Amino acid sequence: MQIQFESISELGKPGPKFKKLFNKYWPAYNAWLNSKWSAYTTDLATSKAALEKYMPEMVPTYNRLCKLVNADDVMARFLTGFQPPAYISACSQAVMSDDVIQLVRNYDYHPDLLEGTLLMSSWNGKKVISVSDCIIGAVDGMNEDGLAVSLTFGGRKVVGRGFGIPFIIRYVLEFCSNVEEAVAALTRIPSHMSYNVTVVDKTGAFKTVLLAPDRAPLVTHSPYATNHQVTVDWPENAIFNKTVKRLDYLKDLLSDSQLKADTMADAFLKKPLYNTLFKEGFGTLFTSVYRPKDGYMQLRWQHDSIKQSFDNFTEIVQTIQLGEIGAPAPKESVWSVSEVYQPLPVPQGASSSHKAVGSWHESVVEGLVSAMEHSGNAKDKENIDLLRKKLVHRGEISWEVVADYWANFGKGYWEN
Repeated sequence: MQIQFESISELGKPGPKFKKLFNKYWPAYNAWLNSKWSAYTTDLATSKAALEKYMPEMVPTYNRLCKLVNADDVMARFLTGFQPPAYISACSQAVMSDDVIQLVRNYDYHPDLLEGTLLMSSWNGKKVISVSDCIIGAVDGMNEDGLAVSLTFGGRKVVGRGFGIPFIIRYVLEFCSNVEEAVAALTRIPSHMSYNVTVVDKTGAFKTVLLAPDRAPLVTHSPYATNHQVTVDWPENAIFNKTVKRLDYLKDLLSDSQLKADTMADAFLKKPLYNTLFKEGFGTLFTSVYRPKDGYMQLRWQHDSIKQSFDNFTEIVQTIQLGEIGAPAPKESVWSVSEVYQPLPVPQGASSSHKAVGSWHESVVEGLVSAMEHSGNAKDKENIDLLRKKLVHRGEISWEVVADYWANFGKGYWEN
């Protein structure tokens, strides 16, 4: 399987290169918004008011972007970053801050949903190199002040009022210079879903902030994060992505006092951190390595790499081979609950005899079906078969449907 990554540099105010990017990706995002419209109901006035309240420094850039792309109401709502549809990724990340200061992360997601853009910009006077998402957002990045940031999904079903995490990461990179400022922003700006955000600066200071829409942010000194927060809240998702196994691996890896920076980075290209379920939405699409003190970063794969710095950034389009060259397609894994987390809580109201062992497809589907059966909502109970059909299409799990289900639980979503 192949993907493309394009490195683009456009310093100063957003201009023709950004407009070209927007025109390239907007049709897909517009289709996404339209397909999720029942869950994406915030109007433009509310979205702009939220941006002005929580990220006022971003408003002039927002206005320039809207003017640049001649934004209609839908585009303008999207560009605020407020209250987007729910979405789910995976990811692992870790930081070291001894002789070498380094942040490494794997981005695990469906290859069809990857923008594949590494952008160097300076929209607000500060150079930023970031992997783009939602066109103006970022899933990880570093600024010229020596602050690096990355995220992982927090493994919780709750969806609330707030901004999409790529837009929050963009704000942090644009306006924060160190960990203290980044933590202040992350704990102030509401996130619409749960995420773990790790920040490190050129002094070696670092924090991992656990964000959630339904509880206060938790600031930790953990140097690693995968896809749960303190405890496993979503057992089916944890079984699928082996979040606890990956976290334990990172804990053991970083406990080695002799660990070298290159050895740490190399570990992200091997199991259990490196994943190959690309069609199922859990393949490692890239590994990011940030060296904030040295001012450079790398995107790494098993057979390719891209190195960029603020002083030497090269525009390039590179075709990337994912997984082992010539290797057969990976077989579907069969995992038990005990492999992932012991004990796992039984969903409230569900039978303790709920099937615990099976394929990850079965685990996710039956877990959601069990929740529907015990929801007390008559419409939900009537549509169990429809839920099964929506969740698995052509043998592949639809994590967007899963996210939508939990965002609209008990609201008649399955009538749409």
